[in-house]
Amino acid sequence: MAAETFARRLAACREELEWLYMELYRDRGKLRELEDELRAAYAARSPALKRLDTAREKAPGWFLEGKMLGMTMYTDLFAKDLRGLAQKLDYLAEQGVTYLHLMPLLKMPHPDNDGGYAVEDFTAVDPPLGTNADLAQLTAAMRRRGISLCLDFVLNHTADSHAWARRAKAGEAEYQAYYHCYPDRTVPDEYEKTVPQVFPNTAPGNFTWCPEMQKWVLTSFHPYQWDLNYANPAVFNAMAAAMLGLANLGVEVLRIDATPYLWKELGTTCRNLPQVHTVMRMLRLITDTVCPGVLLKGEVVMAPKELAAYFGTPEKPECHLLYNSSTMCTQWSALASGDVRQLKHQLDALNSLPPHCRFVNYLRCHDDIGWGLDEAYGQSIGQDPLLHKKYLYTFYKGDFPGSWAKGELYNYDPATGDARTCGTTASLCGIEKGLDEGDEAQVALGIRRDLMMHAAMMTMAGFPMLSSGDEIGQLNGWAYRDDPALAEDSRNLHRTPFNWGNAALRTRLGTVQQRLWDGLRRLETLRAAEPCFAPGAWVTTWDTHNDHVLAIRRQADGQDLIGLFNFTGAGQEVWLDAAEGPYTDLVTGGAAAPAHCTLAPYQYILCRKA
Repeated sequence: MAAETFARRLAACREELEWLYMELYRDRGKLRELEDELRAAYAARSPALKRLDTAREKAPGWFLEGKMLGMTMYTDLFAKDLRGLAQKLDYLAEQGVTYLHLMPLLKMPHPDNDGGYAVEDFTAVDPPLGTNADLAQLTAAMRRRGISLCLDFVLNHTADSHAWARRAKAGEAEYQAYYHCYPDRTVPDEYEKTVPQVFPNTAPGNFTWCPEMQKWVLTSFHPYQWDLNYANPAVFNAMAAAMLGLANLGVEVLRIDATPYLWKELGTTCRNLPQVHTVMRMLRLITDTVCPGVLLKGEVVMAPKELAAYFGTPEKPECHLLYNSSTMCTQWSALASGDVRQLKHQLDALNSLPPHCRFVNYLRCHDDIGWGLDEAYGQSIGQDPLLHKKYLYTFYKGDFPGSWAKGELYNYDPATGDARTCGTTASLCGIEKGLDEGDEAQVALGIRRDLMMHAAMMTMAGFPMLSSGDEIGQLNGWAYRDDPALAEDSRNLHRTPFNWGNAALRTRLGTVQQRLWDGLRRLETLRAAEPCFAPGAWVTTWDTHNDHVLAIRRQADGQDLIGLFNFTGAGQEVWLDAAEGPYTDLVTGGAAAPAHCTLAPYQYILCRKA
């Protein structure tokens, strides 16, 4: 029966996979090797994972259900290692988590590893965090609780200490062909004419000199991260095998890091090239054949209109999901300015994408907040793009008059005036400042901001992902400045050990932790129960006739739900055209009249037509 299942899936994908592979590589021998890898990976897949695949083939929209709730964290900061994390699953289940994204945990060099995104071995867990057996045991325990594990799959590059790179350094031409290596600056200089720099201040240039090889190596990110050469079919085959190995350890979601960068071509920006989509489509065909229960999630930080290509088409899909990074920054911009027009504009652009384009929404993550707003739209509403960006990062650093926030700058560039922002949700919302000053009114207002921001994020199309610690209002960790190993990266401000002492306060009435925990649980429970959060719901914004209030409307199965979100510290009056009739406030249980109402500072309302 198992052999028949694999044969059926391969037959459905084989013709297209062969056509794409031969178009890209013209190497039938390597294609046969790839098919052998698929058969071997399927044979090695456990019966439990094969049952999961079968169930998800029958319910392909499983990850779009209203009960989906994500969380992202560092294993070592939350529970020291994978075994420790397995002992903390009760806590995650109590929160209602169904999707857990663990930051990179594959074998990495120390200390320079870009937070784990410099991978030394794609087939092994980093020893300080555990073993492959620990990972398989963890994923099995998570599956029993209905929690899917997401791991980063760093497809674009390896660490320069990876076995392939070491063999390339030793002079093996076969492995030098796994990378982009050049004997002099002729070709690198041509690339530099058109390829943007990722970190122009901290890692300038796109090439690094390797003294062992006496060659220049393409390194888009950091000098110790060597870009892989996907024009070499051996690279594609090896990375596909590594991907399937992770899937067979029970990883259910693979976050494809730096997706637009995969293909390099002289005379271009080496971003978003057509071959990237060929690679991603082939990876989707491979997972659909071997492990259809596995999702591919792309990291694509681009404008909404450029995102649809990474989903492919309904007939020829690529990624199942993408990160919604642009809404993260527009939400924080709306909170600081009290103006939701940029946020509404951006949501309208996302909502206009085809229905197979699906997103993971979040307020905070392991990374910074990059202020990549739509500058043309900002100018159309009277914003000076540079001045507004400076306002935002100054505001969230806490240096702007009247700011409630506490954060830090990241990657400040004095030449361009550009900078990004670091900090936890609670600290950026004003809770830390209120606690520091012993001002309960400030703390209460910070909690209102925090919950309103989460409520808006949870009402948008897609599913929500919390940053670990946000559920208990974890504050910035300023002690990172005193650690020489951490002090140079201000993102460590919000990459702090989970405070289990504070987590214990989530059941003590009146604490910050209890108020945030219970407020988020109400939202999460509501989202899981309401028909308007079902797969296929129609989602749009609605004009409130007030630039300070965002309205989101969701409709499904004959139900109509409206969310209103006041992004200011003042009362705001709202008018919604054609929203007559009785509504029920799903937060309080009372009656609501969204057609014309007044919202208190930072109030949100979620109401269903009665």
